[in-house]
Amino acid sequence: MAKLEGKVAVITGGTSGMALATAKLFVEEGAHVFITGRRQEQLDKAIKEIGKNVTGVQGDAGNLADLDRLFDIVKKEKGHFDILFASAGIGDMNVPLKAATEKHFDDTFNVNARGTFFTAQKALPLLRDGGSIILNTSIANVMGHPGSSAYSASKAAVRSFARTWTSELKDRKIRVNAVSPGSIGDTGSFEHIPAEMKGYLISQTPVGRLGLSKEIATTVLFLASDDSSFVTGSEIAVDGGMTQV
Repeated sequence: MAKLEGKVAVITGGTSGMALATAKLFVEEGAHVFITGRRQEQLDKAIKEIGKNVTGVQGDAGNLADLDRLFDIVKKEKGHFDILFASAGIGDMNVPLKAATEKHFDDTFNVNARGTFFTAQKALPLLRDGGSIILNTSIANVMGHPGSSAYSASKAAVRSFARTWTSELKDRKIRVNAVSPGSIGDTGSFEHIPAEMKGYLISQTPVGRLGLSKEIATTVLFLASDDSSFVTGSEIAVDGGMTQV
């Protein structure tokens, strides 16, 4: 039997990379997925790639009115859902403290921290008891790379949410976990990284290569399914060992 047979999932930022790979895998495992994206053209392309059992909702995870519209559509079409993968995020990791602007800081926290916070809050009335929330953070939340102050701090906030919400939602049997990607080579953020930087990242990864979006997707599937029924409040680093040794 498929791991998510009959389940309904909401995936924010689901039009590319790790979130799109997750949406495809969820559908393969029997779920109906709602995905969001800021650009309608990219959203339409993702829907076509997924092929079936998918509803696309255009919107920005940092915009509360867009989040309200998302969950209104979920309620109208399905009445409830079982899995939330809060994956939408942005990040420029090459902004030194001395060069950071108010806009850079506000934009980063608006999507990564504030957006994740209110996505979960607005999801709760429709999320079934016994459901699963998976938050997409980053290994940056435990590292101190120069130029990543705002991004890393925003992702540390997301990691913290998983702990607090685990305690708050335990009476509803809702599990909350975080997935922490390392250097995932087939995402848009890696398209323009110089070859020497990619080489450096590979050299810092014990498995000796960059990760793949599908490797994040299989981890999120684990956290979404009953396979992880005794896992909550946790962070799984999918980083080839970069932060572990």
